[in-house]
This record gives sequence, structure tokens and C-alpha cells, in this order.
Amino acid sequence: MKNFSGNVLFLDRSDINTDEIIPAKYLSEVTKALLKPYLLEDLKLSGFNPEKDIHGKSVVVTRENFGCGSSREHAPWALELNGINLVIAESFSRIFRQNMFNCGMMAVELPKAVIAHMFSAFSDKETRIESDIEKSSFIIQSGDQLEEISFGISSFDRDLVAAGGWVEYADSHY
Repeated sequence: MKNFSGNVLFLDRSDINTDEIIPAKYLSEVTKALLKPYLLEDLKLSGFNPEKDIHGKSVVVTRENFGCGSSREHAPWALELNGINLVIAESFSRIFRQNMFNCGMMAVELPKAVIAHMFSAFSDKETRIESDIEKSSFIIQSGDQLEEISFGISSFDRDLVAAGGWVEYADSHY
């Protein structure tokens, strides 16, 4: 199973689309690995610099409708190649969300008020999230500040994550 814990990259914007996650001009690369340096290259977000802000981050916390736009697996792949296996948001594009789970990654929806609290309490600090998938909870920590937040995912999505993704799940079940 992939790692779903780590330092947090806060992206304070709604409607981040798949073209901003991985620009379409790189979709013809011959291997997934070649997508790695282009993650969030075209993201329009004041103060965000992908060359310095992504490194060392393993979790993304963002606003609503993350992954909207074109349906493509390249967007989750680009996140995964950069060590990001967990995105927490108010909501996701349906296809992006399912592509995350199909790749053995997690796209977890939390209520708007919880996301707003996470931004106000943690976004301007070095923050780490520890995920406990069995307990369906996140421990968010920044310095001495520590909070636990519960989340829910379906049992099928949990099985996809445990298996490592759809292909591995299908290999073991069919």
C-alpha cells in the first residue's frame, strides 16, 4: 500500500483542472516518469511556485471541484510520481476522483467548513498529516497544534487502495 501521510501542500483555490495539474502538451511523453517535473506547472495561484513548493510534500489540501476538466489518468500519475498519494478537498470531479482510487491513491472529500478550518489553522505553517486508513482519520500536526479529523470512503474504494489500484484489485479478484 502507498504512503498516505506526509507534509501538506495547501492549494487555496477551487476548480483546479487537469490541465493545470499536468499540462496537455506533456501527454505525449512515452513513459509516465517523464511527467514528473511538470506537475502543477500551469497552476494559476498567487504566490505558488511549483519548483519550490511541491518538493517534500506528500499530501494536497485544496478547495472544491479539484480535477475538473479533461478526463485523463495523467493527472493522478503526475501527483503519484511526485510522491503525492492523497488529495483532500471539498469535492472532486467524478472521473478524477475515480482515477485516483483506480491508481491506488486517495481522494478524500471533507465538508467545506472542515476544509476552511484546515486552511485557517494550518495553511501558513509547516503542517504534516498522518493517515490512519483503518480508523478513517487524519492527524494534522503543526508544531504543538494537533487535531484529528475523521473521513469516510466506501468499502470498495478502501479495497482499491489496499490492493494498490484497480489492476491489482482485478488481478486478485477475477
